[in-house]
Amino acid sequence: MIYSMTGYAVRTLAVSGGALHFELKSVNSRYLDCQFRLADELRVVEPALRELIGARVSRGKLECRVSFVPASGNRSQWTLNTGLLEDLKLFDAQVRSVLPLAAPLAVSDVLRWPGIFGDDSVDVETAVPACLGLAAEALDDFAASRAREGEKLATVIRERVSHMRALARRVEPRIPAAQAAFNERLRQRLLDAVQLVDDERIRQEVAVFAARIDIAEELARLATHLDEVERVLDAGGASGKRLDFLMQELNREANTLGSKSLVAEISQTAIELKLLIEQMREQVQNLE
Repeated sequence: MIYSMTGYAVRTLAVSGGALHFELKSVNSRYLDCQFRLADELRVVEPALRELIGARVSRGKLECRVSFVPASGNRSQWTLNTGLLEDLKLFDAQVRSVLPLAAPLAVSDVLRWPGIFGDDSVDVETAVPACLGLAAEALDDFAASRAREGEKLATVIRERVSHMRALARRVEPRIPAAQAAFNERLRQRLLDAVQLVDDERIRQEVAVFAARIDIAEELARLATHLDEVERVLDAGGASGKRLDFLMQELNREANTLGSKSLVAEISQTAIELKLLIEQMREQVQNLE
């Protein structure tokens, strides 16, 4: 299976006192870069989450968010925590006795105070294993979304490979005739320019030059690299770096093909090949 580095998954689980919300999303990155946004009570689960993610994901800039949403019924019908209220009153008085100019606690400050409507914190002992189970489920969804996207990208790459093979097949039969015509034109020009040189020497020079402009080797290497691209896609797994290297090799062959061009058709083919390679490279940048 080919995986994209772009993915998203979200899962929610009801637990004692509220609900755990788990969210994963990722974009392209050269390496695996995990960023965690966890509720303070759930910081202890970060190492285990990092290990879980690292076992399933090899590349991508990934953001993991875990939050706890208290149940509205937990707040005891909005009854104030009188014990905490008395403590705040005492603390306020103590602070202002030392710092007379300090502003007293406002009602809005008190109402936002953690636990003022009762204990709405998460039970860590039960929440941690629940969070890990939720993470495993979210990772399954996350991997599935990356696989779906990766399959689409692989299809696009395969289409470009097929197009490149068609271009190579179209230009290959033209090479011998183009080389023969070019060699004859070159030989005639040399005869016209150098009257004293014998015809055998001219044929030797033309043969040497013809070897330098022969593109059969480039076409063979191009076909080999395209075979390897398809092999890597068939093998699946983390293939982005390997495919990116193959794009560089394909581009090198296309450049050489263009530099050795004998006729306008071959030059145009080299340009079309480079365009297709660039289109593939854009897709490869998204693969894990």
